[in-house]
Amino acid sequence: MNASDEHGRKIVGGDGKPLVTLGRVTGAYGLQGWIKVHSDTAPRENIARYGHLYLDRGDGWQRWKLASGRRQGKAVVLKLKGCNDRDAAEALVGAQIAITRDQLPELEAPGDYYWTDLQGLRVETLDGVDLGRVDHLFETGANDVMVVRGERERLIPFLWEQVVREVDLEAGRMRVDWDPDF
Repeated sequence: MNASDEHGRKIVGGDGKPLVTLGRVTGAYGLQGWIKVHSDTAPRENIARYGHLYLDRGDGWQRWKLASGRRQGKAVVLKLKGCNDRDAAEALVGAQIAITRDQLPELEAPGDYYWTDLQGLRVETLDGVDLGRVDHLFETGANDVMVVRGERERLIPFLWEQVVREVDLEAGRMRVDWDPDF
């Protein structure tokens, strides 16, 4: 997911690098300043692999050093340096969690994309009919689905070669084999 404001503009950290949201703080865990998080990474404990995280409680992105993290039952808990008691952890509840885009690992295969790279792309049919822009994606179990918003909202499966025929990140465009009336 991209970190973006209400106008869809990409949010950057204090160092000017684009941020990618990975989850949010859902609660405090214990008395030592641990936070419980909802992670959008797969597997969910991958959110604990980054050395630095950015958190935003609505007052701007702040950089935190990650001291430790682990899976705790079905949840993930993180310990941030400088967050040393339950009160400090509770103050972070609701914060969005992000990393800089360059912290993501390189993709292994051509045709693999991070969702954050697809969001915002203009989507058009093979005949050049504009369907709108990729707003966000979600998993169904069988495949990922793009929510494309234009003159109306469309749910288009991200099925490489069957539906998605071309992704041009530099041009900001995706071509799909899709009936515009559907």
